[in-house]
Amino acid sequence: MNKKTHILLAEDETALGQILKESLETRDFVVQLCHNGEEAFELYQANQPDVLVLDVMMPKKDGFTLAQQIRKNDDDTPIIFLTAKSQPHDVVMGFNTGGNDYLKKPFSIEELIVRIKNLLNNRKTPNKNNDILIGHYMFSPKNQTLQYREEKKETLTSRESQLLLYLARHKNDTIDRNVVLAQLWGNSDFYSARSMDVFISKLRKRLSKDKSIKILNVRGVGYKLVV
Repeated sequence: MNKKTHILLAEDETALGQILKESLETRDFVVQLCHNGEEAFELYQANQPDVLVLDVMMPKKDGFTLAQQIRKNDDDTPIIFLTAKSQPHDVVMGFNTGGNDYLKKPFSIEELIVRIKNLLNNRKTPNKNNDILIGHYMFSPKNQTLQYREEKKETLTSRESQLLLYLARHKNDTIDRNVVLAQLWGNSDFYSARSMDVFISKLRKRLSKDKSIKILNVRGVGYKLVV
């Protein structure tokens, strides 16, 4: 029997928290719900959940502070932030405090579930080197190399490798360009956005030998790596 995924959900809006809890439970997740940061930390210590879904604005202890406290001894458990805030500096702060993903309210339960599953899948090691198979390419984030079939490995720049890793982790899902800019570039101004577009073009060329791979522009949102 497969072990059910245990989610710790900390949401200070009582009605929203209950809706999310019930919706996740109908999808076969086990959910513990709390409404403030202190209670969330106590439940985390007692139960060691598989995933943490944390509202940013909570009484007693906010989500960012809670994440920092957890990350002192736990670098592994995925953390998703839920927030009404959408400014780039808020997104940057979320990732800097140890978050793995960031979901802006309002959102659909289906989107939350996709994010949870993606983070859990990313914890599984594809092979001993943590290489990632993208179509007929083997991508090594550790060594910053990309290899097509048995051909010679290409060396990627640090920014190319970071961007490809983000795309690969969210394969077949649309990624928000502002979130990526905040995490990788530190801001979402015009010059950073243009820089990101240039690196997307470079990655398209890198991956062009496999016609089943596409990096699509999603108008008004961001990009999607389709394999």
